[in-house]
Amino acid sequence: MQTESPYASTRGSITSKQLPAFDESIIHKYNRSGPRYTSYPTALEFSPIPDDLEIKILQNREARAPLSLYFHIPFCRHLCYYCACNKIITKKNSDSGDYLQYLIAEIKHKRRLLSAPEGSSKPLVKQLHLGGGTPTFLRDEEMVQLWEFLQTQFEFLPEDQGDYSIEIDPRELSGETLKTLRNLGFNRISLGVQDLDETVQIAVNRVHSAELIENVLNEARELGFHSINIDLIYGLPHQTPVTLDKTVQRIIEMSPDRLSVFNYAHLPERFKAQRQIKDEDLPSPAAKLTMLGNTINTLTEAGYQYIGIDHFAKPDDELSVAQRAGKLHRNFQGYTIMGDCDLLGFGVSSISQIANANTRYILQNDTDLQGYQANIDAAQTNLMTMPAVKYIKTSIKDRLREYVIMNLLCHDYIDFKDVNQKFGIDAITYFIDEIQHLGAMQEDRLIDMDAAGIRVLPKGRLLGRNVAMVFDEYLEKKHKNRFSKVI
Repeated sequence: MQTESPYASTRGSITSKQLPAFDESIIHKYNRSGPRYTSYPTALEFSPIPDDLEIKILQNREARAPLSLYFHIPFCRHLCYYCACNKIITKKNSDSGDYLQYLIAEIKHKRRLLSAPEGSSKPLVKQLHLGGGTPTFLRDEEMVQLWEFLQTQFEFLPEDQGDYSIEIDPRELSGETLKTLRNLGFNRISLGVQDLDETVQIAVNRVHSAELIENVLNEARELGFHSINIDLIYGLPHQTPVTLDKTVQRIIEMSPDRLSVFNYAHLPERFKAQRQIKDEDLPSPAAKLTMLGNTINTLTEAGYQYIGIDHFAKPDDELSVAQRAGKLHRNFQGYTIMGDCDLLGFGVSSISQIANANTRYILQNDTDLQGYQANIDAAQTNLMTMPAVKYIKTSIKDRLREYVIMNLLCHDYIDFKDVNQKFGIDAITYFIDEIQHLGAMQEDRLIDMDAAGIRVLPKGRLLGRNVAMVFDEYLEKKHKNRFSKVI
């Protein structure tokens, strides 16, 4: 994205222009179900992949394009009742070793299809992320084995230039895990905390002390991790505005570089684990809105910059700097500064995003562990067998709408002249229906529109997904009720 950021003139500081304005009546008016737009089209547009297509996509990938690698580790030792992720609950340590061998086999299988840039023997990696599940379910020695194998297959930027991150359950760390990760080259960690109130923790089956979290943060800082993120959730059972505010204040004292503050979407009909949570224990919609408003005010008053879609970061964090410079991006890993990378996913349910010329392909591995393993086993004897089972081929029309949606979500702005130059259209004429649809949002001061473009105003920042949804061609036609609410 090269659209000029509306924050470009305020680099290095946060001004009132940047802060989201919390307006409860406006949120009530516009709060509806909608995608998080980690891709466009969204994952609901997947269809079965032809047998040899993944091979062709990897073979024809632009060798000069750097890579972002994602590894999905599905295992957890404990079931968190709120969780909607692809995970497998097990206490068998051998599961991680078996799974690691499948990951290594998949890496070998895909690597043989990838070309290296001129002058190098290996593809360049600028970003790596381990997600889950609980990535630290892998034992320290298994993490070393995976990392050392990756060094034989890819060329990695030095750790002071690359972005190498991992999600951590603070309860699942050995005494040497953080030191091992840092020595390998990991420079960013994300801690799942969710809430510090013991009553809430018991209700969601995720119990840990504030002291444990603080100790992990302090050790990570001493080891030199560049950035530390903490995940929180509002809307959990037994939460109140008072209890959540205590959690937020305590977390601010710990001073993480980033925070993700997610809305708990209670969908027990879809996610079996959530059936352990009683409806009567959940906070009311009004209480949830109060929690959100209080949290936004508290974090922004503490100096955090609102990035968008639940994310906050300190002003000197790379995400904040990139947003002010108009260089922030968004993909299946969330907000990122590595927008020039192809995303290559490994493991059960992992997703890849790969660009070939003017086309982008989105691929997903089997979401069932046995199905994923069967595909990798078959690939050992048949090189034409690949792990992806679903795909999306984006059209130039999709790329245009993706560009608009992602700029709105990353930079709160879209420049019509910029769109015209990139896609050879007259944006005002092309999007005349969408512009007319945005009229009500302009009247409510969520956005400002003129001949130059569309700017999301402070009152509309929390509802950026609503603005983006106007440009989604698929949503109203097919998927209106398939997502959780925006707030």
